[in-house]
Amino acid sequence: MAERLMQHWGKERFRAYSAGSHPTGQVNPLAVRVLTMAHLPTDGLRSKSWDEFAAPGAPNLNFVFTVCDSAASEVCPVWPGQPITAHWGGRDPAAATGSDEKRLRAFREAFRLLENRIKLFASLPIEKLDRLTLTHKVREIGKDQVLKQ
Repeated sequence: MAERLMQHWGKERFRAYSAGSHPTGQVNPLAVRVLTMAHLPTDGLRSKSWDEFAAPGAPNLNFVFTVCDSAASEVCPVWPGQPITAHWGGRDPAAATGSDEKRLRAFREAFRLLENRIKLFASLPIEKLDRLTLTHKVREIGKDQVLKQ
């Protein structure tokens, strides 16, 4: 969901990739459903490991955001090029249990949180900020109080 949201709200400014520490090999159908409900494209999406982006020949990354709370405690790969990193934690919707409606609600909540954070990120005057200020700002986006302002 983050990949498509970043492409949408970042317009031509960003090329986004989404990957996880433990990919399942398929895009979660509920993620596809939420993207479809938001009128965002789902073509070409695939389940990817974050290791793919730390390997030789991987796309050059300027920013890396971990988004699931479980990722905060995991050891991340060493990212080539020293991108700015931040943790934008939230509940992993794929871990939700219960009825289909409850699981869909978890995906919609994750989508909303990601969308709010990505809108804030996309609105930053990145070209005008030094690395230290930019690092601080992207890390602040991951804190709940920023979203409540």
